[in-house]
Amino acid sequence: MPEPIRLTKRVMELANCSRREAEQYIMGGWVLVDGKVVDAPQFIVVKQRIALSPDARLAAPEPATLLLHKPVGLDCDIASIEALLSSDNRWPGDDSGIAILRRHFTKLSVVMPLEAQASGLVVVTQDSALLRRMREDSNRIEQEFVVEVAGNIAANGLQRLQHGLRFNERNLPPCKVSWQNEFRLRFALSPVQPGQIVSMCADVGLQVLALRRIRIGRVPLAKMSVGEWRHLPSNQRL
Repeated sequence: MPEPIRLTKRVMELANCSRREAEQYIMGGWVLVDGKVVDAPQFIVVKQRIALSPDARLAAPEPATLLLHKPVGLDCDIASIEALLSSDNRWPGDDSGIAILRRHFTKLSVVMPLEAQASGLVVVTQDSALLRRMREDSNRIEQEFVVEVAGNIAANGLQRLQHGLRFNERNLPPCKVSWQNEFRLRFALSPVQPGQIVSMCADVGLQVLALRRIRIGRVPLAKMSVGEWRHLPSNQRL
C-alpha cells in the first residue's frame, strides 16, 4: 500500500515543479483530489486520484471581493463579518463560477461599513486597489436604502427629505427619496454618514423602524437572504 504523503509532494511529481509552485497551484484551486478542489498543501493523500486543472496557471491569484447581506445587530468589524463567511452561507444563486478557497477569507477589509442597527449589503475585499478607489470615491458612489418608518410625515416632508435638511450642522446635498409603499421609503444618496437617514426622518416627523442597504454603486443586494454572501466577479465594478 502506498505511503501517505502531502499533497504538495504529489503535485511536485505530477507537474514536475518546485515546492513553491506546487503550493501555488494548490492554493490557487487548480488541484483536484478525486474530482474535488483541495486547496490545502498539507492535505494527506494515499491512493486518491490527483489531477491538475488544464487551466492551471502560476500567475498571482486575483484578490477576492465578497458581498454579504449583513444582519441587524452585527457590528461591521472584520472579525464579526468573517464569522459569517463560511461555505454553508454562500448564496445558492452565486453564478460567478469562483470556487470556494480558504485564501478568499483572509486579509479582508470592509468597504463602506454599515451601522450595527442596519442590515443589507456590505462589501469586503482583499483588493487594495478597489479599497483605495472606494475610499477616494465614496462621496460620489450612490447608496440605496429601503427604510421602514412609522409616524405622520410633516407637510412638504418628502420634498424636505429630498433637499433642505441639515445633519451635523451642515446642509445636506440633494438626494432621491420616494415612497415604496405607505410604510417604506426608498433613499438613493451619496455620501451617507452614520445616523444621517435616521436624523433626516426624525426631522420630518418619522421614526425609523428598520434600515436596509440594497445597493452600492452598480451592485445590488440581489436576492441574498440575511447572512448569505456571494463573490463579486472580477469583471463587475462597484
